[in-house]
Amino acid sequence: MALIFPVAIVSCQKDQPVDLTVEKVAVKTDTSNTSGNFLAVKGSLNVTPGDSTYTFDAAKDSIAFINVNIDSNKYFGITAINKQHTMSFGISSPGFAAPDLTNTVAGSQLLFSTGKQSVEYTLAQTSGPGELNKINLVNYMQDSVLTKGTFTTVMMNKDGKQEPSTVKGSFNLFIK
Repeated sequence: MALIFPVAIVSCQKDQPVDLTVEKVAVKTDTSNTSGNFLAVKGSLNVTPGDSTYTFDAAKDSIAFINVNIDSNKYFGITAINKQHTMSFGISSPGFAAPDLTNTVAGSQLLFSTGKQSVEYTLAQTSGPGELNKINLVNYMQDSVLTKGTFTTVMMNKDGKQEPSTVKGSFNLFIK
């Protein structure tokens, strides 16, 4: 008797029409976002390791400002990936984001693929003197500005074949 009941349900479902249309869902970012994670809709993120500058454009690439809670430790940061998925960058700092804030860098990573090889740079274990491994938020969540600021960090090639180098950057990101 138990086998007949599931078969009856399946046969009843079979007679019901199935709607296969796909509905497009628009995702938009607004200031009512309670997660603290925001996707920039315009603006740029520039990352300069050595004499090369890589630019992420929020109009075509994905750039997000994130707030993370890991084991009761709070972090904020910026993560980006280009449209072609050949380059990504991320930087994080402990604590809470706020305007006019200068804080230490907790982690950073730059990945890019040249087609034949992938290169990965990560935060160096040894920082340098002065303003190295710092992130500076000039603006944060003010009017249409998501965040604006600069950073300087020391990164090294993950394979360890190069000496650590200073990486500088700037960001000017908007939510509207």
